[in-house]
Amino acid sequence: MKKGLFSRSAGYLDVVLSWIAGVVLFSMMLLTSVDVFTRYVLNAPIRGAFEISEILMAVLIFAGLPLVSRKNEHVTIEFADRLIPGVLRGIMDALVHLVCAGMMFGSAWLMFLKAQRVGQYGDNTATLKIELAPFVYLMCLLILITGLIHVVKAFQPVASDSQSGGLV
Repeated sequence: MKKGLFSRSAGYLDVVLSWIAGVVLFSMMLLTSVDVFTRYVLNAPIRGAFEISEILMAVLIFAGLPLVSRKNEHVTIEFADRLIPGVLRGIMDALVHLVCAGMMFGSAWLMFLKAQRVGQYGDNTATLKIELAPFVYLMCLLILITGLIHVVKAFQPVASDSQSGGLV
């Protein structure tokens, strides 16, 4: 795979996921504002607002996961990084990315199994009866994308310390 192709694809993925996260966050803000207004001023809360907010929060979190992984913006602890030689640090970073990828793939598999069960049972929200399986499949897909990002990052050349953001 050419580096330019991956960079372009990753750039498109960043744009799409950023837009999704932005629209979801704005929707949550708008829903909450309107719900508070109608609840306290008009004494007529929006039916199912809490359920919609829960679903939107899950989409927001899982849409952000690949973005955070691609940009190395995880919470990190770098107390021993200066003691590790550069070559070993690169190997360690690659191993950490591979471990993260393995955990993401394992999580995606478990989420896929959960999505199948949710679909078979016909689980839906209590008030609005929104089917939950499509959202669980979406979460599975976003975890899988995050795992793929970690695999790619494991085999990329190590960036300089100022750009790498430390260990993932």
